[in-house]
Amino acid sequence: MDSVKPSSMTPKKGRLARKVAKVLHRRAATGIAPVDGVHKVKSQEQFKDDNKIGNKSTISLGQSFDISNDDDSQKRLAMEAFLAKLFASISSVKAAYAQLQYAQSPYDVDGIQAADQLVVSELKNLSELKRCYTKKQFDDHSTETTLLMAEVQEQKSFSKTYEIMGKKLESELRLKDSEIIYLGEKLEESNRLNRLLEKRLNQSGQLSMPVNLHRSGLSPSHFLAVVRFTVKSIRSFVKLMIDQMKAADWNLDAAADSIVQDVFYWRDDDKCFAFESFVCREMFSSFHLPNFSVPSQSLTWGKNQQQHFFRRFIELKSVKAKEYLAENPKSTFARFCMAKYLQLIHPHMETSFFGNLSQRNLVKSGEFPDTSFFAAFAEMAKRVWLLHCLAFSFEPEASIFQVRRGCRFSEIYMECVSEDALLLSENAPEADPPVAFTVVPGFRIGKTIIQCQVYLSQIQHKVNR
Repeated sequence: MDSVKPSSMTPKKGRLARKVAKVLHRRAATGIAPVDGVHKVKSQEQFKDDNKIGNKSTISLGQSFDISNDDDSQKRLAMEAFLAKLFASISSVKAAYAQLQYAQSPYDVDGIQAADQLVVSELKNLSELKRCYTKKQFDDHSTETTLLMAEVQEQKSFSKTYEIMGKKLESELRLKDSEIIYLGEKLEESNRLNRLLEKRLNQSGQLSMPVNLHRSGLSPSHFLAVVRFTVKSIRSFVKLMIDQMKAADWNLDAAADSIVQDVFYWRDDDKCFAFESFVCREMFSSFHLPNFSVPSQSLTWGKNQQQHFFRRFIELKSVKAKEYLAENPKSTFARFCMAKYLQLIHPHMETSFFGNLSQRNLVKSGEFPDTSFFAAFAEMAKRVWLLHCLAFSFEPEASIFQVRRGCRFSEIYMECVSEDALLLSENAPEADPPVAFTVVPGFRIGKTIIQCQVYLSQIQHKVNR
């Protein structure tokens, strides 16, 4: 038996396998499926009916799903619209409240009423929104329009709030500018008052008479120091005299008016300057004369006049007036004290002060009272006397001057004692008050001017009817 060659059998089997696979593939494509070894073919009608049934079920499920999604979307949009209206209303309340605050400063009645009505209206809108939310009454229609309108309303409220804040900041800025100007003026005024106080402190502080002084070394600065020393003593005596007047129930207004008539005083305390003016006027009377109100004073000094007055100055400057008068009751200075006391202290004044004229009678008899009042007077008289002696120690001698009533103020020759008058003249230069009266006289030594002290005030003219 012949053997079979593998090469001759393999191609036939391969072709057969390919044909079987092709047939099976075609049957599967035409719907033929084997069941229990038997292949059944589904008809085209049945296939179409199955497709229709499948499509119907698919369409019904999709439609129900879309309806559910639409309901949720509508509810979500309605809630978004509600929240937008809520926040827009809150922004309106904030804007109305900001307007209410702005109208309160500065106080604006109409603005406050309008802002209050607006706040109430917006609060009512919030209350209505709360009611709608509680009852689930949302506006499902035109949600897009509602959202846009709420956005517009909120932006308008923001703009209004920022506008009011801007106005408030501008108002605060203007207020700060006004405060800066006011504080600048106060600072300038304080600096000016400090300069005045410093000047007064230098004049009325602890003063001492010049020491180790020689006539050849005399200068205007020495004379100025003695002037300040003298003015301080005069003011101390004036204060004592006013205290005595108050104790004696004097009418200080009438007393001041009897010294200088028709003067407007910036302050009640300024009336003390009238009494100071009176004391200076009496004490410096005849200051320009060598004998200085001393009766029967010899004038035989000749060329040694300056040296003579300088010796008097040195002799008395370091001694207390009371002690000097007790040791030298017949001296020129003692006669000067007698004359000035009788000239300055009127009998009616002394009687009202002390109830009698015992001090005056003692002075007339050449004796000196041992009282604090006379001791203060003697100390003041001593310093005026020393100033006179020093004035005639210069070559040429120092001269005295005062300013007439109604003159215009000049810083070269005058110094103002009323601070309020200086404030008025600085704030309104066209309304500079004139000189009402001279308080302390001024002095001239060669080309050096020592200012006189004056009181500036508007002079009142009484109308006679």
